[in-house]
Amino acid sequence: MREATEAFRRARDHLLSSYGDLPRARAFPRPALGETFSWVADWFDVISDGNDATALRVLDLDRHGAILADTAVSFAELAERSRRVAGWLQSIGVRRGDRVLLMLGNRVELWECVLAAFRLGAAVIPAAVQLTPEDLAERLERGAVRHVIAQADLTPKLDGLHGSWTRVAVGDPVAGWQDYQRAYAAAPLREAVRTRPEEPSLIYFTSGTTARPKMVGHTGLSYPVGHLSTMYWLGLRPGDVHLNISSPGWAKHAWSCLFAPWNAQATVLVVNQPRFAARPLLQMMSRCAATSFCAPPTVWRSLIQEDLTRWPIRLREAVAAGEPLNAGVVHRIRDAWGVTVRDGYGQTETTAQIGTPPGMPAVEGALGWALPGYDVALLDARTNTPLLDGAAEGEICLPLAGRPLGLMSGYLGDPEATARALHGGLYHTGDFATRDAEGLFRYLGRGDDVFKASDYRISPFELESVLLRHAAVADAAVVPSPEPLRLAVPKAYIALAADYRPEAQTAQQILAHAREHLAPYKRIRRIEFAELPKTISGKTQRAELRRREEQRLTRSAQEWWEEDFSS
Repeated sequence: MREATEAFRRARDHLLSSYGDLPRARAFPRPALGETFSWVADWFDVISDGNDATALRVLDLDRHGAILADTAVSFAELAERSRRVAGWLQSIGVRRGDRVLLMLGNRVELWECVLAAFRLGAAVIPAAVQLTPEDLAERLERGAVRHVIAQADLTPKLDGLHGSWTRVAVGDPVAGWQDYQRAYAAAPLREAVRTRPEEPSLIYFTSGTTARPKMVGHTGLSYPVGHLSTMYWLGLRPGDVHLNISSPGWAKHAWSCLFAPWNAQATVLVVNQPRFAARPLLQMMSRCAATSFCAPPTVWRSLIQEDLTRWPIRLREAVAAGEPLNAGVVHRIRDAWGVTVRDGYGQTETTAQIGTPPGMPAVEGALGWALPGYDVALLDARTNTPLLDGAAEGEICLPLAGRPLGLMSGYLGDPEATARALHGGLYHTGDFATRDAEGLFRYLGRGDDVFKASDYRISPFELESVLLRHAAVADAAVVPSPEPLRLAVPKAYIALAADYRPEAQTAQQILAHAREHLAPYKRIRRIEFAELPKTISGKTQRAELRRREEQRLTRSAQEWWEEDFSS
């Protein structure tokens, strides 16, 4: 067994034995992996050798929640299948350093292809199935794509796009495209390419909530090895069944549907639904005996609309990520299942940086502490100097001395953006938080989202968390609304829960609730009932809502102001 495998295992086992002891976990040995490393060959193949345990289980449901297909693949089977896929891809021209755009839903071939690309030293560009032809054209050009592997029913999106890239269709045969089915009869690739630490392995296009998407470059170290921090935050152990709600094409999918579970030797469980519905998901969570569950707050808020005690859920760990979590959800889940939903924070550019790991107290409204592998600094935006622990707010930054394993290599093809993010000896996240004397972080928001009203700085997240405690509020986003005297006042865009109508009485109740639970300078002064604009990764586009407010000339018919109820 290679020394790299043992070094990786020592680091991983140190974390597995440190649940409940964060100081010990943070002292974990940075693995000495040598000049070349292949996570597939040096880790995945080692744990897969002769291993009949389930690595991946994919359930496909119909719109009524009935199971159409239940596919389970063992570690040993997946290792062998990905070797054959790698051998076939090599035979049709995929080489080390080539960029492969991968547009597949949650199907076994997705995992086969990622493993195969890692074997070949090729770089994968994951693409969400919802992307438009215009999105794909940008990725093909800016990503210098040499090969495309796409689901058969998605190939029409690419038919009008020109280029010399190899075309591979997964599923039904498609005229003019290579048939992926041929890969299973190919001679397997037995020796994986061993790449240098700086070589790209995954390239993500950011979701572009405020600007043109950037190409985030990750290496054969930053995501596989960097996700030891994510494994620790999730609390995964060998033999766990980990269910994650995330779409292929986005970084969180790789976080919790690939690297973190397989670093821990856990099973990846996937539930595919034509349209998300809480009850079928709960049924499958119970049926498949999921021990760990990760979902964005929007999913958690949908789940608590159900009677959670109806299903025998066996979760040991539950976490939320993607957007900050509000306290009301945590209380409802704890009351029903006896498990605490823990919060966490990271970016496409990193792995999990901050979170509440197992065994640590979950503090209401707080993200948690710096996770193993990360030193986190808060930078004073006015003085550009690091802040000491205390209540002052600052930008979340990562010192580059002892560079975190999970940090991106940079924004590919954009040296100016890379220089802006990596300067002054720090990686600048663009997110703001406070940190108390015990090192506990509380999230404030994106730098672009925090705003001033009457000369007070307002964190949208804090106000949204209060709104979400009201039964009528299914989702909320707070932005500044121009106002002559105060320059701006907090305005809430609200998506209503079922059984509530967008009318004056509802608005009055929500405004009264906010007034009761917020300091006067934070008071929400305006409400508009509307569907919140989202990126295709599910994040609220506050920048779009801010533009609406800046350009608005008249009030919406679904809008109420505090003074409407002055009597």
